[in-house]
Amino acid sequence: MNIIEELDWRGAINQQTDAEGLRKLTEEEQIGLYCGVDPTGDSLHIGHLIPFIVLKRFQLAGHRPVILIGGATGSIGDPSGKSEERVLQSMDQIVQNANALTAQMKKLFLSDSSADIRLVNNYDWTKDLTLLDFLRDFGKNFNINTMLAKDIVASRLETGISFTEFTYQILQSMDFLHLFQNEGVNLQIGGQDQWGNITAGLDLIRKKEGAEAKAFGLTIPLMLKADGTKFGKTAGGAVWLDPKKTTPYEFYQFWVNQDDRDVIKYLKYFTFLTKEEIDALAEKVETEPHKREAQKVLAAEMTRFVHSEQALADALKITEALFTGEVKELTADEIAEGFKNMPTFESDLKEQDLVTWLVDLGIEPSRRQSREDIQNGAISINGDKVTDLDFVITAANSFEGRFILVRRGKKKYFLVKLVA
Repeated sequence: MNIIEELDWRGAINQQTDAEGLRKLTEEEQIGLYCGVDPTGDSLHIGHLIPFIVLKRFQLAGHRPVILIGGATGSIGDPSGKSEERVLQSMDQIVQNANALTAQMKKLFLSDSSADIRLVNNYDWTKDLTLLDFLRDFGKNFNINTMLAKDIVASRLETGISFTEFTYQILQSMDFLHLFQNEGVNLQIGGQDQWGNITAGLDLIRKKEGAEAKAFGLTIPLMLKADGTKFGKTAGGAVWLDPKKTTPYEFYQFWVNQDDRDVIKYLKYFTFLTKEEIDALAEKVETEPHKREAQKVLAAEMTRFVHSEQALADALKITEALFTGEVKELTADEIAEGFKNMPTFESDLKEQDLVTWLVDLGIEPSRRQSREDIQNGAISINGDKVTDLDFVITAANSFEGRFILVRRGKKKYFLVKLVA
């Protein structure tokens, strides 16, 4: 398939400025294309991945992607999708965030030394621009009436928008022009909320370079789950690519728990599996949904891509241990990762009888219930069932002196952190 046909099959196209022209150009030559992200935080989340995976698909098809980190635009604030003004960050924070996002992008997309993907920061070509040059060379090309009609601005007129955020579309347009002139970039990709910014950039290019300039825009649909809610959010918030914010185990679990109605869509959007492989998994969703094979493949592909093969192996190990209750082979770090969201207690344990210890922590409501559960075999310590009412628990019963894992019944786990 042509790259545009593949994106269409994967459901990854929302709008195009010139569908036929772009298809023709991609068939005739290697094109340059870009997508940007502003450093509003120190990590990407999975929603950010969607347009950048599209960039990767273009790269695999022989084209020349550019990843833009918005060191300049991030200092202004994109009004797209926001009902009120963003809080401006300090330049030090923006630089710190930009460095963190750059490192993530390099890990995700530049790990292959032969990958033809460029990484740029728009601060580099805006930092020396004077106000007068900005107004004369760029501001003169933007009609206020046209800017006001853009959805990104029109949606904010009732609540108000600062001049700073109003000028955001000019800055992003300058990016497109700079990359068109200096990097041979013909195409900008973004989420559907970026349509106004992208078309503003196309207008600027044509005013500067002529009406026949080969420049295009393509947006990607808003990702919604089958129940109509926004993709990428959990009860705990966003699903981050930073393993310190969302552990690889949590990341794996997010994908493996996707709804049958969504999983094939996500396989098309996020993975690099072929149409034949995805069609085969779609059939299994229909015929053997209880096996959740499509979800397991999705989770494995994404965990491997974002983290590593080793992180996937660790996530699978923790998953298996939790499913079977065989937790004894886990390391303390794996315990910390896999049981991060379990009920957690702290104990300065030296030596204490188990019956009393469980009550003192609050795991058991009374000594009577504690004795009854132990006698009935309902209590396990670090995977070992304890039925001895005289059992004495010490710090020696811990994972590397850090944690003790208590299980009551078949599935109720409690994590006890040992403190000095």
